[in-house]
Amino acid sequence: MAKIAFILLCHKDPEAIIKQAERLTAAGDYMSIHFDARAKPADFAAIESALKDNPNVTFAHKRLKCGWGAWSLVQATLNAVEAAVAAFPRATHFYMLSGDCMAIKSAEYAHDFLDNEDVDYIESFDYFESDWIKTGMKEERLIYRHFFNERTQKRRFYAAFNLQRKLGLTRKIPHDIEVQIGSQWWCLRRRTIEWILAFTKARKDVMRFFRTTWIPDETFFQTLVRHLVPENEIRTRTLTFLMFTDYGMPVTFYNDHYDLLLSQDYLFARKISPEAKELKRRLGLLYATRGRAFKISNEGASLFRFLTSRGREGRRFGTRFWESEGSIGRERELLIVVCKKWHVAKRLVERIHKFSGIPCVEYLFNEESTPLPDLGGLQSTIVKRHRHRRALLRMLFDYYETNQLVVCIDPSNIDLLNDFCSDRSKTRLLEIECDFSDAYLTGHAMRVGLAGEKTPRETLERLLPTIRADMLHESDILRDAHFDGHHRLSETGSLEENATALAHFLATTEEMGLEIANIDYLFAD
Repeated sequence: MAKIAFILLCHKDPEAIIKQAERLTAAGDYMSIHFDARAKPADFAAIESALKDNPNVTFAHKRLKCGWGAWSLVQATLNAVEAAVAAFPRATHFYMLSGDCMAIKSAEYAHDFLDNEDVDYIESFDYFESDWIKTGMKEERLIYRHFFNERTQKRRFYAAFNLQRKLGLTRKIPHDIEVQIGSQWWCLRRRTIEWILAFTKARKDVMRFFRTTWIPDETFFQTLVRHLVPENEIRTRTLTFLMFTDYGMPVTFYNDHYDLLLSQDYLFARKISPEAKELKRRLGLLYATRGRAFKISNEGASLFRFLTSRGREGRRFGTRFWESEGSIGRERELLIVVCKKWHVAKRLVERIHKFSGIPCVEYLFNEESTPLPDLGGLQSTIVKRHRHRRALLRMLFDYYETNQLVVCIDPSNIDLLNDFCSDRSKTRLLEIECDFSDAYLTGHAMRVGLAGEKTPRETLERLLPTIRADMLHESDILRDAHFDGHHRLSETGSLEENATALAHFLATTEEMGLEIANIDYLFAD
């Protein structure tokens, strides 16, 4: 059975470190602690005193003053790893943790998970080919020597960097090493750790290279594992659940994230707020439980993207260059059906085409698979359709040899609606107002990746009101735009009311509107 030696890098909150060590070792696992030498001596003394009699805890033989992005973080990890290898001969896996990490599964689950596959878990992506680095230095991290810390010695850091760049003092990457990059939170087998330690003693050239790279904790272990371990024995992922904001800052978890964390396909989570006392208490009890089943839905990342994107309806101020050539056509009528339930809109436009003969195109700006004629490749992708939206519609009018065209658009595409309604063409909108049951919203959440089949009911109960409010918000934005020719067809409206809305939208007779609207299953989910 797997036995884990946790490699803990920490620098604060001695009380939390003591509790973390006691919880994790109580299940039979081990811990090797490196406590930053910059921290208060009294804090380290408290940790050492509290854990000195715990046979499953050891300490790095040498403590270092660590700095973000510096080699000291890697060396501190190696010091803790060496201590763990010597102290815990029965440890089968070595798992990197910080003081902000906590288990989100039981020890029983974690051991079974690691026993299931004889592999290493570490993010390891090609340094130059991947897009792991979003902004800032990339090649410069490696080909120049970085002797100073950018956070604490900014002027010296950039002075040394600029001087090397000016004088062309670049260096080569060791010829037999392909640099990899990824998260520093890994879980490696004992054999892999022993290979890494042997490599550090044998390859002084590689060690010299990494000691003066920038942010080596994202590249050192990631590169060595890929160099030493067969590819089929590497899982390029971390077992620690962490997310980052648009600003590159780690997302912090609080008391109300308990159910969300447990449903993610990870063993630990980072980073837990120091103020989340209840969350820490519940997670602390969790690791020692036995027989606990976990329903994995793994919707955390997509849910975070959804929630943080709400409210970001950026408006553009000028006409884009590909739209500046002209309009859809002054004599043409563009009839837009706006509905969040796509199947409802599709049923309606099918009847519009059947009874009126007007060409109808379903969600061409939302669905890649929407049937479209060959328009010279302009229709081939969603991106192209959005980029050349007016040209696309002009070509559709020409293809169908018509001056009337019905299209379906999702209400979230307010930029499209603004654009088309400001065109010289005659534009009318038909908004279909639908009721959103909990069952429908649950299905919608699963379709867009906000939830899975095993998402806890408690999580869904908190999520559904947010999704419902988001859909109502889109309708409010549509109404606040005050578009001319905006008509509404409602699930709660009478047949006569809906027929009148349709007649005005299509500029046809009440009888035709009634014939099209007379469909019992229009709003069925």
